[in-house]
Amino acid sequence: MSELDEVLQALTVEGEELDRVVAGLQPSQWDLPTPAPGWTIANQIGHLTFIFSLARTAASDAETFKTLVAGAEKDFNGAVNAALGLFANDTIESLLAKWRGERKDVVDALAAVPAGQIVPWLVNPLPPIILACAGIMEQFAHGQDILDALGIERTFTDRIKHLVVFAVLTRDFGYLSRGLTPPAEEFRFELVAPSGELWVFGPEDAAQRITGPAADFCLLATRRRHRDDLAIVATGDVADHWLDIAQCYRGPAGEGRRPGQFAAARV
Repeated sequence: MSELDEVLQALTVEGEELDRVVAGLQPSQWDLPTPAPGWTIANQIGHLTFIFSLARTAASDAETFKTLVAGAEKDFNGAVNAALGLFANDTIESLLAKWRGERKDVVDALAAVPAGQIVPWLVNPLPPIILACAGIMEQFAHGQDILDALGIERTFTDRIKHLVVFAVLTRDFGYLSRGLTPPAEEFRFELVAPSGELWVFGPEDAAQRITGPAADFCLLATRRRHRDDLAIVATGDVADHWLDIAQCYRGPAGEGRRPGQFAAARV
C-alpha cells in the first residue's frame, strides 16, 4: 500500500465512523447546536460535503475548481458560511446521500491523480496526499463538534498520525491568520500516539519543543479544546506562545473553546 493509499484509507474509515454516529440520529437531533457558534449538526455535515466536493473537483477538474473558488481568498470565512446555504433545503436523507457520495468520490479522484502531479487548492497547489490529510483534519474537527454536541467521547486511534503530520506542516497558520510573522526557528514535536508509539518531528536539538499526547495535539491544532484542558507542554517562550494561537486550517481562527468548557464530558 502506498502512502497515499494509506491516507485515503484512513480518510475513508474516519468518515465511516462519523457516518455511524449521525446515521442513527433522530430528525430533531440534526438541529442541535454544536460548539461552533451558529452551526448545527446538519451544518457540520453540510460543510464537510462542500469541502469534499471542492477537493474532488480540484483533483478531477482544475479549471472548474478555479472558477468555483474565484474570489474566495478575499473572504474565506464568508465563502465557507455561504456554502452552508447550498444544503439549507435538503432533507436529512438527501444531505446524507450527498455527503456519502462526496466522501467516496473525493477518495477516487485523489487516488486517480497521476504520480508527481499537484492539485490546485485555496491558497497553494498541494500534492494529493496533503489534500487528503487536510480532509482528515476537516473530518476530525467537525466530527469533534458533532460528538461534543451529542456528549459522545471520542476513541482515538493511530490514524490521527496523518492529522499530526498535517498540523506540524502547517505550524505557521496560526501566525499567518493573525498577521504575525512566523518564527524562523524550527520546533521539535514529541507526541505519544494512542498506541503508545512516540512520533517525533523536527530537530532533536531544537530549543522550542512541544510534547504530550498526540490526541491532545490534534484537539489543540484544530482548536477544539483550550490549551488549559490538554496535557500538551511547551518548552521555550516561542513554543509556549504557539500553544495560544495554534491552528492547522486557513482562515480566521474563530473563538476556539473556553477553558473547562468540556470538563463535565471528561468525568
